Amino acid sequence: MQGPGDLSGCWQSELRPSSGKPIVLVAAAALVDPDGRVLIAQRPAGKSMAGLWEFPGGKVDPGESPETALIRELQEELAIETRNSCLAPIAFASHGYDDFHLLMPLFACRVWQGRPQGREGQQLAWVPPVRLADYPMPPADVPLIPLLRDLL
Repeated sequence: MQGPGDLSGCWQSELRPSSGKPIVLVAAAALVDPDGRVLIAQRPAGKSMAGLWEFPGGKVDPGESPETALIRELQEELAIETRNSCLAPIAFASHGYDDFHLLMPLFACRVWQGRPQGREGQQLAWVPPVRLADYPMPPADVPLIPLLRDLL
């Protein structure tokens, strides 16, 4: 039986050489409406993982903070405006895909201006946190679902 502080089981399965894959930094938002629902967007045809649902956001450009990137991405993708002070970091995802390793901070956002619209052809859905698992999501997003369900 393993107790607190006994990491022997963890070491056996976790110690592996570095993959050498590039790390891709992406920032995402859990936009939460007054009814406590979370906005998710369906990846449009032609993009990788098309048809899967995800939290809005995108890649962090060189020299950009995750918050600045997220504010920019929300404007570009959803036509909404928000500010740094409206973004609360709540979690992050770390997931190894075939060609890269994704690191994705997730921010809760309850305050923005404008009505979210899919400006890149993506479908949008406002979903109660307890129903997020009903939507197929990229592997990196899936571990965030129980956290959001418990926090919101």
